[in-house]
Amino acid sequence: MKQSEELRQFLRSIDHKGYPAYKGAKGTYRFPDYILSIDHVQGDPFASPSRISILIDGKKAGFPTSYFDQFYKKLALEDCLLRTFGEEIEPFNFRAKGSGKSGLLSVSHPGQEILKRTACSVDENNGSILVRLEAGFPARGRTIDSQELIHILFDFLPICVKKSCVFGNYSIEGKEKVEQGIQLSEDQFALREQLSEKGLIAFIANGSILPRCSGVSKKPMKQAVAFESPPSMEVSMNLPIRGNVKGMGIPKGVTLIVGGGYHGKSTLLEALESGVYNHILGDGRELVVTDSSAVKLRAEDGRSVKQTDISLFIGNLPNKRDTIHFCTEDASGSTSQAAGVVEAVESGAGVFLMDEDTSATNFMVRDRLMQQVVKRDKEPITPFIDRVRGLYEQEGISTVLVAGSSGAFFHVADLVIQMDAYVPLEITAFAKETAQAYEDKTGLREMKKLTSLHIPTLLRTGGKDDRGKIKILGRDSLQIDKEIIDLRCVEQIVDAEQIAALGYLLKYGGKNLIDGKKTLGKIVDELELKIKNDGLASLAEGGYLPTDLALPRRQEIFSAFLRCRSLMY
Repeated sequence: MKQSEELRQFLRSIDHKGYPAYKGAKGTYRFPDYILSIDHVQGDPFASPSRISILIDGKKAGFPTSYFDQFYKKLALEDCLLRTFGEEIEPFNFRAKGSGKSGLLSVSHPGQEILKRTACSVDENNGSILVRLEAGFPARGRTIDSQELIHILFDFLPICVKKSCVFGNYSIEGKEKVEQGIQLSEDQFALREQLSEKGLIAFIANGSILPRCSGVSKKPMKQAVAFESPPSMEVSMNLPIRGNVKGMGIPKGVTLIVGGGYHGKSTLLEALESGVYNHILGDGRELVVTDSSAVKLRAEDGRSVKQTDISLFIGNLPNKRDTIHFCTEDASGSTSQAAGVVEAVESGAGVFLMDEDTSATNFMVRDRLMQQVVKRDKEPITPFIDRVRGLYEQEGISTVLVAGSSGAFFHVADLVIQMDAYVPLEITAFAKETAQAYEDKTGLREMKKLTSLHIPTLLRTGGKDDRGKIKILGRDSLQIDKEIIDLRCVEQIVDAEQIAALGYLLKYGGKNLIDGKKTLGKIVDELELKIKNDGLASLAEGGYLPTDLALPRRQEIFSAFLRCRSLMY
């Protein structure tokens, strides 16, 4: 390891030289308060920024051991440190001048959710802090301006590290903010632990703010109606910090959410979708938690489906097409949703979240008149309404469904919630009594035992070739080499950095794990084990990380593999 002054001298020696001379700066340097690593140097000032990292010793950082002695507290601390570092570095962004990306200073910008990220990590053994960031190495045209880089590395960064990564330098208010984040993580962990104990799939604390500011902002809406549980559904949770907290508990089983348009049905469902993640203080949904395996399901016209048993819902096709090993490059709404259900089961989902508006109508229900006109033996689709009770009673999989136009699900629901101007009302008895007036035999068909999703053959792609490029296309999709993996309908991806991580997971799995014999479940097991043992950054296989990564759930890893056409026959 070199000393910081050696870096300063080197930079001065290459001043006004051609930009490639910056490559010689790559390495590790000891500064007075931390270790600086220059991990990757951009090819020219207009290319993707250089990648650097900062390692602060745990004793120097000085954060109390009690802030990172549990995985959930460590995650909260990492999130807080990353946000604080981002606030401190922003005033220095482009303070150094030059061409192209010269002077850029950027770190990951987390949203409302708290995710495991490679941008900041805390060592649980000694409290050391590692921060990864991007820096645009300055140039005039394509000529090195090393004095500006010296300002970045020797003037700007030390200030940011001192203010954000050394606990002793925090103000009283800053220390209180960190402690509040840690305490919130303790309460959130306790809430999730109590869901199972109380037979619940979700909990929404009274006073939560569910509506979001806008379609493009996930911050809480100002002057929104605060959530208040119906008395019949109110449960109490005993939390280590906040003590007794009351709110609405949604029990296991089949739950129906109804109500008029714009009354808050989808808002409630979206809060449940997002409840698989913890949220930051001030989000409004801090104490909204959902079973961490819950999956939002929807129709997805045009997606690829390979070797999937959808016979639970679709069979007896007129062309005698196989629905036990169903394959298509262009699924319909009903076949895509049928495949989604079976895939979610294989991924370990314990809860389905569905919205009538984004579901295939013929997959969900067939009304009495349609059943009389088109007889059952002429209809290959067994609708979801005929399977939803069996999914719960035989497989233990609960369903929360938003319905705005069809009352058919009243017959099979265990619980009915009506949203009235964002206020939830529990109307199960009234809905059941009203439904009795309408004869309906749906939901009574016996469900056969679910079989596992079986993908017996997965192509080995990439081989020993590690040159495949990963390109992130927002929060909608990613590109590996020339293939685009469309993830628009995987609605519980909340951060573009999760998309980036999925790209690396696909690439690593295709190169190292897929052998034509392992099932997808086994492959995902091995990927999760690697991340647990070696960290998310290990997916880069010894190279620098060209972008920051955020950990996706097991369910989203499944979804990405299943939508990668080149990985399956």
